[in-house]
Amino acid sequence: MASTWLGPKERAASLAAMAEEEFDVLVVGGGIVGAGIALDAVSRGLSTALIEARDFASGTSSRSSKLIHGGLRYLEQLDFELVREALHERGLLLTTIAPHLVRPVPFLFPFSHHWERAYIGAGVTLYDALALTSRNNRGLPAHRHLTRSGALRVFPALRRDALAGAVQYWDAQVDDARFVTTVLRTAAGLGARIAPRVQAVGFLREGEHVVGADARDLETGDEVRIRARQVVNAAGVWTDDIQEMVGGRGQIHVRASKGVHLVVPRDRIQASSGMILRTEKSVLFVIPWGRHWIIGTTDTAWDLDKENPAASRADIDYVLDHVNQVLRTPLGRDDVEGVYAGLRPLLSGESEQTSKLSREHTVAHPVPGLVLIAGGKYTTYRVMAEDAVDAVAHGLGGAVPASVTDRLPLVGADGFAALANQRHVLARHSGLHVSRIGHLLRRYGSSIHDVLAMIRDRPDLGRPLAGADDYLRAEVVYAAQAEGARHLEDVLSRRTRISFETWDRGIAVAEEAADLLAGVLEWDEEQTRREVEFYRKGIEAERAAQEQDTDQEADAIQHGAPEIVPDAQVRRP
Repeated sequence: MASTWLGPKERAASLAAMAEEEFDVLVVGGGIVGAGIALDAVSRGLSTALIEARDFASGTSSRSSKLIHGGLRYLEQLDFELVREALHERGLLLTTIAPHLVRPVPFLFPFSHHWERAYIGAGVTLYDALALTSRNNRGLPAHRHLTRSGALRVFPALRRDALAGAVQYWDAQVDDARFVTTVLRTAAGLGARIAPRVQAVGFLREGEHVVGADARDLETGDEVRIRARQVVNAAGVWTDDIQEMVGGRGQIHVRASKGVHLVVPRDRIQASSGMILRTEKSVLFVIPWGRHWIIGTTDTAWDLDKENPAASRADIDYVLDHVNQVLRTPLGRDDVEGVYAGLRPLLSGESEQTSKLSREHTVAHPVPGLVLIAGGKYTTYRVMAEDAVDAVAHGLGGAVPASVTDRLPLVGADGFAALANQRHVLARHSGLHVSRIGHLLRRYGSSIHDVLAMIRDRPDLGRPLAGADDYLRAEVVYAAQAEGARHLEDVLSRRTRISFETWDRGIAVAEEAADLLAGVLEWDEEQTRREVEFYRKGIEAERAAQEQDTDQEADAIQHGAPEIVPDAQVRRP
């Protein structure tokens, strides 16, 4: 097995291989779908390369609700197959694929009229029943009905007059960005060549056939011509832009829907369970997240900057207004510790409302050598990847083995259960508190040994970051050495969640983190200073955007923030 690390040396080796070899598959896009495709392809024996123009999971795949779920609301839309499929995948992730990263979480579903008990109860009963049809179901606790008093014992923060009773059920959650990186590391361990900050600027053609892509290393400006027998576009909300590169709108049209989430400290809402609320447009989740709650989301059409969608004052007020309808002590803007906005890539339909557009996915083969995939939801990424590689296999003329990713544990999964039982032993041997060991196990699984080895070699890395003491200094270094982080924002926004888990959104820790990264990424003093300055300017723009009343005003401010690595000029046909 090749190295599962995605550090600077591995990136350089991948780029060298991309310039010299012809691959069976080139994947464009390093979000969850692209990562899943790379893993599915390489685990079937196909030589595989993946490029991502920015950081891994820097778009939609780091800005979700962090849930692995069947989508209870899709039952109301009678989309039973989508729910069943997603619940099957939830079971696989909990039991086989990533038990170290995906964990159960309870949700309270309150109702304000007694007649709703039968309706909601029937829906949740069907939800649990569909989960049981999968032989991989972990056996999460069954739902239970609660009286008003029972619901208030679980969720004391609710107003008594806001509910007549409730149903409690179980789903699962994940750190979405960390999961993407782990999928990519697993693919690298099987031989996939993977490089972030490499942008496809045009497709290579031989007649009507797409035979690869011209790309640019955004770190150096170097051009690289990557040849591949099949190219898969997994660019999410950029799908239409990629299709333009081969001449025209193509077979798939994607519309972006903006979802905004708020992060508030755990002590602002007294509860031992998450919560789901119905709104006039969709649903609103209150999700436990360590020492915080994540509250979201909005669902509005977005046609502005796709790279950094902006949250406006109206978005924040919308979420606060809806959650405050049921809270005994309302939340104010001063309670909001962090905000993040992401774009869902929805397949365009007849509806003008993004909340009505499809969460199904589709695969197309618009021209020979090019496969497009779009739509879907995070939980079903593996199914999407399997379908895309099946299309690749067809383009290669068949004779490609079937997918094996339903029984392929990700990096860190093997041995996780035993290590979780041995956390007190690990704490004694490492000198770290057992709670620190638990934190590291939930983030790295059995790869915790890599992090502990770094601390043994450099005891200073065992100290917490000043200003973000949930994280150790070692985690910053490991992010660059093993997890593909190239810039300060990659670490503070995605390898950790410091950018929305601290009141100053990571400003206080930026210099310390940059100094740690400099040693791994060979930055000089000027580059280290630039990294801190660019991060600060990005946070300032983000905060200013959130004071604006409209999407256009918010986008104008946030879009004006400088990028540490600007995009290349894309070649159009």
